[in-house]
Amino acid sequence: MNTKLDTPIQYLKGVGPKLAKIFKKVGVETVFDLIYFFPRDYEDRTQLVPIGKLQPTNFVVVKGEVLSVDHQLTRNRFSILKVKLADKTGKIQAIFFNQPYLSKMFRPGMKLIVAGKVDFSDYEGVLQLTVKDYEIDLGDNPKIVPLYPLTEGLYPKKVRAVVQIALEECLPLIKEYLPAEIVKQYKLADLIASIRELHFPTLMAKVLPARDRLAFDDFFVYQLGLGLRHEQVKKEPGIAFKIEPAEIDEFKKYLPFQLTNAQEKVLSEIITDMRSSCPMNRLVQGDVGSGKTVLAAAAAYFAIKNGYQAAIMAPTEILAQQHYEKLRHLLENFGLKAMLLTSTTRKRPTMDDGRKNNLFIGTHALIQTEVKYDNLGLIVIDEQHRFGVRQRVELAKKGVNPDILVMTATPIPRSLALTIYGDLDRSIVAELPPGRTPIKTHYVPENKRKGAYDFMRSEMDKGRQIYVICPLVAESEKVDLKAAQDEAARLQKDIFPDYKVGLLHGRLKSEEKEQIMGEFKDGKINILVSTTVIEVGIDIPNATVMVIEQAERFGLSQLHQLRGRIGRGSEQSYCFLIAETKTDDAKVRIKALLDSNDGFKIAEADLKLRGPGEFYGTRQSGLPNFRVADIIRDEKILKEARAAAWDLIAANKELASNIWNSQGKKIKSTDTGAPLN
Repeated sequence: MNTKLDTPIQYLKGVGPKLAKIFKKVGVETVFDLIYFFPRDYEDRTQLVPIGKLQPTNFVVVKGEVLSVDHQLTRNRFSILKVKLADKTGKIQAIFFNQPYLSKMFRPGMKLIVAGKVDFSDYEGVLQLTVKDYEIDLGDNPKIVPLYPLTEGLYPKKVRAVVQIALEECLPLIKEYLPAEIVKQYKLADLIASIRELHFPTLMAKVLPARDRLAFDDFFVYQLGLGLRHEQVKKEPGIAFKIEPAEIDEFKKYLPFQLTNAQEKVLSEIITDMRSSCPMNRLVQGDVGSGKTVLAAAAAYFAIKNGYQAAIMAPTEILAQQHYEKLRHLLENFGLKAMLLTSTTRKRPTMDDGRKNNLFIGTHALIQTEVKYDNLGLIVIDEQHRFGVRQRVELAKKGVNPDILVMTATPIPRSLALTIYGDLDRSIVAELPPGRTPIKTHYVPENKRKGAYDFMRSEMDKGRQIYVICPLVAESEKVDLKAAQDEAARLQKDIFPDYKVGLLHGRLKSEEKEQIMGEFKDGKINILVSTTVIEVGIDIPNATVMVIEQAERFGLSQLHQLRGRIGRGSEQSYCFLIAETKTDDAKVRIKALLDSNDGFKIAEADLKLRGPGEFYGTRQSGLPNFRVADIIRDEKILKEARAAAWDLIAANKELASNIWNSQGKKIKSTDTGAPLN
């Protein structure tokens, strides 16, 4: 058979249909997939330790002869296999947990290579080795052993053998697809040699440059797709808004404050985009309270002055209402009209409404089929991560290539932003307005809780309001967390009976949430006990204290977002983190909040602690599944690959549009979800 890169692996020697099904579980279906199925780690067997010299350690590799095999079952039917191993220097007991089938495989006289942790037995007080990986030594084992991702029925030796066959038969079919200038400029290792070294290293020192080359490929293909998509958007005819300096001054004149330098810079970038004949596609990122809404208002004003309509879409009704109240009054200064559209808006929009109003503010109700716009020229999407791509596209269809401005108060580290939002032009509002007093954050151990309550009472005596955030709504058998319902009842009955305590959680209906938040905003509720449904952007200037229960249970960025709900007014605000910092991870997270109010620094720390897959739901935000690259570890490579891809597009769009990846497939603007595939 003439094996090709797209040949299903069941036709590869030594595989067959049964094993092919198992390989599919780890994402391997074709020969190409197998060639790019790289090891997760390596075992350096050039560093075998004599058994007689073993000391307690986290990881060690030894080789020995099996002297005895003893299989035991605990009362809970848990399998423990004890295998006594020996070499010329000594003996040790190797422990295999929950692998009973090995008792029939191992026999005295057999030689094993085992890797794992060495420590003292709890019962016998002698050294034992808890096995992580093992292999029967047949005398033909490589010195550096690749450790592949495995699943049930997939064994290390078999994977190595099948990969070896694929490399021998098909590695020459892999083509170097990068232009020679890029390979030279970024000093990249040879592609074919890198693939071979990653699978079967001749020296451990050769693994890193090989891995870096494949990481560059991951990022380059992805960024080239983003760049081509960005160019495609820019080619579409957009609206070239006429924005005169006098109009800019006129808008600023009616603002009750002066714009910060950061706001001025971002406003200038927005105006440049709007004046261009290409559609604007810009992400405005700013920390909580940095003043992004006024930038959206300015963009809407300029669009309306040009005879177009603008729409601002927010994720919740209360945020839409908040935007509406702020912007309606501002636009009235210019004789302009705004309309609020949410699922509970009593008045349904008519064609006449579509002609009479200049600005539409609302939730996803803005994209309903019955909503007709007269001449939609600008779309602003607030907290864009809360909307799916389909919703953004549906709103854009309401106009003809309208300018799009997306905003988020979620600080996103640069490496993530380049990956997830790499096709958007990006602006950062990196400065808080003057007069904002930094929030004072304090760690409160359980034994200091009464002091926090005394402080809360003193603030409420001054007329201030308080948030108390709990992780869960009801008690869970699996996790010992405080329940918001019980906490609200306890605070009302036992701690603050003379103040009104409200409760907000995700199980409430939308109308109930709106009512409770409205009462809190109006000062009818003194303490609002809530789960994390408290929305980004909610503005209650009178709320000066936030208490976060079991703060160690939250992600860093989530804690920072919650903290941003206070400090909205001129009064000093305080955040109390009530936590048990028993683990190093919890201590690091709490310390990061105590040390900084900078959302971007906190987001960087959070990304390193939790990883990109868990960072603020990025799995749902389009984070690609790279084969080798890691956006935390490889940020430098990401920047280089992006520069290489975008420079290539700028220098030679025709060449960039005709690059073929290593599989011999043309890279397209749609390739941003599946690198090298």
